[in-house]
Amino acid sequence: MTTRETTDGTGAVAGLLLAAGGGRRLGGRPKALLPHRGRPLVEHAVRVLREGGCTRVHVVLGAQADEVRARAALPGCVLVDNPDWEQGMGTSLRAGLASLAGTDARAALVALVDQPGIGPEAVARVLGACTGEESLVSAAYEGVRGHPVLFGSTHWAEVAATATGDRGARAYLKEHEPAITLVECGDVARPFDIDTEADLAHLE
Repeated sequence: MTTRETTDGTGAVAGLLLAAGGGRRLGGRPKALLPHRGRPLVEHAVRVLREGGCTRVHVVLGAQADEVRARAALPGCVLVDNPDWEQGMGTSLRAGLASLAGTDARAALVALVDQPGIGPEAVARVLGACTGEESLVSAAYEGVRGHPVLFGSTHWAEVAATATGDRGARAYLKEHEPAITLVECGDVARPFDIDTEADLAHLE
């Protein structure tokens, strides 16, 4: 499997897509399977990561994982099952980081499946700010931290240890806020979530 090598020799950066959500406020429709541009939303999210520069992509699945595998075309992706997905996004982040352990990835760029307004330009900007295993980089929107977020591998163990419920890495990021490199992306992306029926209007 090929990986992206950064030009300054910092090594491979893997895309980590969290796509396990069951869409509780969407009538139990898994977010990965929501239709967008004629295909499941998870395909769009993977394409964004790849076009932004992540040639290795790990996708964490949960709700109706077998159905996602059957309906979505995800060639070349590492598909990671999270049997504890109902306990919140933190479990998916832990599962995804665990799947990268033992690979040559020196950083993980974490994206959420339900943010179709964030495109490859934002991914590329965050990726471009990576300087190595100690990097901690986040997209920002008018100065407010958002996704995607990049964690150098030295952060993975502590991120996983503190990721709980639907808060994911929020506690870790808050504690390490002075070390985060913020990359403004508000001019190239819109960080809305697909959480409710009203949000479905954002899908095409």
